[in-house]
Amino acid sequence: MNAAVVNIGQLVTVAGPARPRIRAEMRNLAIILNGAMLITDGKIERVGTQSEIEPLISAGHHVIDAGGRVVLPGFVDAHAHPVFAATRVEEYELRSDGATYEQIAASGGGIRSSVRKTRAASEDELFATALRHTQWFLRTGTTTMEAKSGYGLTLDAELKMLRVIRRLNGRNWVRFVATFLGAHEVPDEYRGNPGAYLELLIHEMLPAVAREELAEYCDIFCEPRVFPVPAARCYLEAARGFGFGLRVHADQLERSGASELAAELHAATADHLEQIDDHGIAALAAAGVQPVLLPASVYNLGLKRYAPARAMIDAGLAVVLATDFNPGSSPTPSIPFVLSLACTQTKMTPAEAVTAATVNAAYSLGRGAWLGSLEAGKCADFVIHDCADYREIPYFSGLEPAAETWIGGRLVYSRNSPQAVAA
Repeated sequence: MNAAVVNIGQLVTVAGPARPRIRAEMRNLAIILNGAMLITDGKIERVGTQSEIEPLISAGHHVIDAGGRVVLPGFVDAHAHPVFAATRVEEYELRSDGATYEQIAASGGGIRSSVRKTRAASEDELFATALRHTQWFLRTGTTTMEAKSGYGLTLDAELKMLRVIRRLNGRNWVRFVATFLGAHEVPDEYRGNPGAYLELLIHEMLPAVAREELAEYCDIFCEPRVFPVPAARCYLEAARGFGFGLRVHADQLERSGASELAAELHAATADHLEQIDDHGIAALAAAGVQPVLLPASVYNLGLKRYAPARAMIDAGLAVVLATDFNPGSSPTPSIPFVLSLACTQTKMTPAEAVTAATVNAAYSLGRGAWLGSLEAGKCADFVIHDCADYREIPYFSGLEPAAETWIGGRLVYSRNSPQAVAA
């Protein structure tokens, strides 16, 4: 379908150099006032002012009236766990009563609780639950999302999760990027022998996932009590040998050297980073590793220490923001809420936050060449937000600002007709 999007109050293109944005570049959103956009065969043909685009509109264009509102690129959520079997509301209550994340995990809760539930669920049950989550993402303006496994921790259960992600991609709604996270935790049956589980991961799980081409990236929870740096190095080197891109849960709960490991191995991203210090920041900057910050997990765990976003931006790191959507530590699908936390808790500006959740996030997933900004030749993934100024998106925290979500030039969500998704 050929289309023309007209009457855009602020067309937030995020156009710029063909690479992740750093330092002052993160504040330049390349906004076009009174803008318009032409779309051909699901891709952006041209952006400009209304007066520039209007003469190019023909009878063959489907006209989309933005109503003077804000149009942004679809959000790219670069760290998420959207496939799981059930909530962990009981742990939410325990934390509100004073229990810590570590105490809950030590008693058999946390990730291992989700593992038991996910192992017991069928692939169809997981798929149905994940479809429901997908509609939440669209309602909050997310069009591309990383999707991690990691709640199976057996070969069969991990493959089951990854097959669900592949099925989700077959629905042509949100674009999912699969990451194998078998090294998310040491399962109950290996609690006394984590080395044996690492051997299982390297010699059975990685080859099987690679053989079925079920994941593009491989991730590990690098923490001293789970997978310390030496074990993580061994695992990630093996994963790279199978052709996976590397991502690392790093320095979330303790300062362990995980950031330096991500830098040493030139991982695509190092994620969380609440405990990182200046040495770790310098290592990431020297290696060109993108930090993925997850302020919603800090908020939901009731913690106070957020990742030092300002220091990272000042060091020239191409910062990314993501939800960490999962049933335990961050049960939020909302990038707008994450933008609000980034502005209030890490002192990123609204423009920096938007850049971090669009073009920088797209580059962190290897998709910056065709996603993350509204420029000629890129996919027509855009959202019409029900506001007059893009800064209202983090400002009015807790709202779902998306009025319409479009992926590849196709309407996939409309607030006025929610069943557009089902259609």
